[in-house]
Amino acid sequence: MEHEKRIAVLLDADNVSPKYISSILTEIVSHGVPTYKRIYGDWTKPQLSSWKEELLNHSITPIQQYNY
Repeated sequence: MEHEKRIAVLLDADNVSPKYISSILTEIVSHGVPTYKRIYGDWTKPQLSSWKEELLNHSITPIQQYNY
């Protein structure tokens, strides 16, 4: 039996638009199983609010990363 590749997906919310997430995950699934899906960003910024629905739809865990 062939083992499927497990892939960790780590995204930078400041540098990726939420409109691309479906395409990104579709490509990743063609290479293996996305086991961990995390996105890093400063979630206190109003610019990242557009990610909220996509995070829920794709079961992506947001990780708070404050600006330095």
